[in-house]
Amino acid sequence: MENASELVLVSTKNHVRTLTMNMPKRLNGWTFAMIEATQAALRDAADDDEVKVIILTGTGPYYSAGVNLGGSLQPGHPKTMHAAIVGYNQAVFDAFINVPKPIIAAVNGHAIGASVTTATLCDAIIASDQATFSTPFAKLGVPAEGCSSVQFERLFGQQTADRILGKEGWKPTGAEAAEIGLAERVVPNDTLLTEAQTMAEGWVAEGRGRTYRGNATREELLAINARESVEVATAFLSPPFLKGQYTFLRSKGKKRLAAMFWVFWRSHPLWSRLL
Repeated sequence: MENASELVLVSTKNHVRTLTMNMPKRLNGWTFAMIEATQAALRDAADDDEVKVIILTGTGPYYSAGVNLGGSLQPGHPKTMHAAIVGYNQAVFDAFINVPKPIIAAVNGHAIGASVTTATLCDAIIASDQATFSTPFAKLGVPAEGCSSVQFERLFGQQTADRILGKEGWKPTGAEAAEIGLAERVVPNDTLLTEAQTMAEGWVAEGRGRTYRGNATREELLAINARESVEVATAFLSPPFLKGQYTFLRSKGKKRLAAMFWVFWRSHPLWSRLL
């Protein structure tokens, strides 16, 4: 079990709290432990009156490889499994939506899946010149999450949103992210945190409060996330996803976990009636 204090490094300077995801050997992936540590760090920053702005970043070549929710599925009654996935997915994004203070995502490297969509739920993104942004939902056979089904089209236009979220799976670089408005700007990797700190201190001086991109409201984003979470849970229990997980896990030599997904997949016509 990872030590939560080591998973997310915490530092504060001039009323700016920097949270650094620190599991580079696992690409800062959002395991249960990493998600819990990140959420706890966000809550602590929100509750600390000395903190006015939050920066979230990562160590190593990855910002975060995102969530492997498929690997977290446990056998159980279909309704119980569906409800668990809904609750888990919804909590991941609500944790960002509900933060009452401005957040800057300082994306230091590769960002995948939920780490991209949560970044768009922050007030701004500053991208390293080594950053990339990938949302491979269509490839995985699951719907868009993290409010991206609405926010991406709103922020980037339908054509660009389709390129990123659709089967093309376009992965913008830091420079491309700045061009399309995904990132506020792109900066050299070795100055990323300096630039983020400067932006954050400017916000402190302005007395800036929490904002949501695309003129979204907190209530609207919570509602979108609730809807998407149900859609994600339904997709995770669908034959295409279960078959895909079986094939992927088998290719990685994870025979026991692959067998579980094979059973889920092949028995779907029977247990799906219980949903």
